[in-house]
Amino acid sequence: MNKIKVWDPLVRIIHWSLALAVLGNFLNEEGDLLHRWEGYAALALVLTRIIWGFVGSRHARFSDWFPTPGRLFPYLRDLLRGQTRRHLGHNPAGAVMMLFLLVMVMGLGVSGYLMGTDAFFGEEWLEEIHEAIAYILLTGVGVHVLAAMIESWRHKENLPAAMIHGYKRPLDQHENDHIMDSH
Repeated sequence: MNKIKVWDPLVRIIHWSLALAVLGNFLNEEGDLLHRWEGYAALALVLTRIIWGFVGSRHARFSDWFPTPGRLFPYLRDLLRGQTRRHLGHNPAGAVMMLFLLVMVMGLGVSGYLMGTDAFFGEEWLEEIHEAIAYILLTGVGVHVLAAMIESWRHKENLPAAMIHGYKRPLDQHENDHIMDSH
C-alpha cells in the first residue's frame, strides 16, 4: 500500500512527550519538584508546537488545518450527515480539539507557575482553578482518544499508529477533490 509522510518527527515527539507529561503530572499531583518540572516541560512543548505551527512541515502548519468557520461548519454539517471525508492532516474538529488541549496545557502551566510565586503561594482559589483545568484537560484527552478511535474505525486507518510512524495512506481522487473545494 502506498503511504505518504504526514506527521514529521517533531510533531510526533511533541505529541507523545506531551501525553507522557500530562499523564505523569496527573499521577504525581502533589505539586512537588517533579510535578513542577513536568509542567514546565509540558509548557515548553506547547510553545515549541506553536512555533512549529508557523515554520514546520506542511501538515504541522496552522495554515494547513486551522479550523476557520469556512472549514469547520461544512465539516460539522457533513459529520451530522455521516458524510465526512478523510483528511491527511487534522480534520477541522480534530483541529479544534488540538487547540483546546494546547490552551488547557498552557492554562495549567501558567496557573501552576503562579501558585509557586510569592504573590499567589497558598491561594486556594488558584489551586482550585489549576485543579479544574487539569480535570477539563483530562476530559478533553478522553474525548481526543475516543475520537481518534472512532475516526480510525470510520476511515479504516490507524490514526494512533500514524502519530507513531508518521505515515498515512494518500487521499484518493474523490477525497482530494473534496479537500480542494473546502480551501
